[in-house]
Amino acid sequence: MKISRTHLVLAFIGLMTISLQACKTKKIAAKPVPPVTKAVEEPAKAPAPAPVEKKEEAPVPEKPNYTFDNIQFEFNSGVLKTASFATLDQVATEMKKDESVKFILNGHSSAEGTPEHNMSLSVDRANSVKSYLVNAGIPAGNMTIKGFGATQPMTSNDTEEGKVLNRRVEIRKVN
Repeated sequence: MKISRTHLVLAFIGLMTISLQACKTKKIAAKPVPPVTKAVEEPAKAPAPAPVEKKEEAPVPEKPNYTFDNIQFEFNSGVLKTASFATLDQVATEMKKDESVKFILNGHSSAEGTPEHNMSLSVDRANSVKSYLVNAGIPAGNMTIKGFGATQPMTSNDTEEGKVLNRRVEIRKVN
C-alpha cells in the first residue's frame, strides 16, 4: 500500500507541475517604441488652384472594316489552314461591331476534280468558316453560305500557286 501511495503522490505532483506550467501568465513581449521626431512647420502656402475639369468626349464608334483577305484551305479539304485563324479572328472582331449586318460566305475551289466534287468542297469550306465564326460568337443567322466550285477562279489554275489561291472563302457584306 505504501508503494501505491508513493506512486499516486508522485503522479499527483507531476500533474500539478504540468498544470501550473500551463496556467502561468505569459509575459507580454515589449514592442520597441519608434523614435519621436519633431515635425518642422513649413510656412503657409497659397491654396492650389482648383483642378480644371476635363470634359470627356463620347467615344466615336469605330466603323467596321469589312474588307477581308481570302481564307485559305488545305488541298481537297474543308480544313482551314492555320494561317487563316488570325484572319478569321479579325473577321469576328469586325463582325461583332455591328451585329445587324448580314454576310454571305462564298466558297471556292481549284479546278482539280469533278465539278460536282468541287461544288461540294466549296460548300464544305464555306460551312467550315461559318462554324469558326459561330464559335467566335457571331450569330449564325447573320451568315449565308454559297458554293461556287471552280467557276470563279481568282487566278489561273495552271500553276500550283494559282490553285492554292483559288482554294478560298470570301466574305461579302450583304447590302
